[in-house]
Amino acid sequence: MNPNKKNTIRKQGIVIEALPSAHFRVKLDEGEEIIAHLAGKLRIYRIKVLPGDWVTVEMTPYDKKRGRIVYRGK
Repeated sequence: MNPNKKNTIRKQGIVIEALPSAHFRVKLDEGEEIIAHLAGKLRIYRIKVLPGDWVTVEMTPYDKKRGRIVYRGK
């Protein structure tokens, strides 16, 4: 993990809906829904994220409704 990113929070969730511009609606394990975009590495390596996929989302403590998808599970 990047030492400059100490304040990030990682949570697990499932993708509910694909939105335009590589944004997704993700339902977290706690039950809340957020909007998340794809991280740069996922875009570079063209990893496809589809509704129904389990993902790991990084969030900042400042905005609990937005995040970045950093890992795609099965």
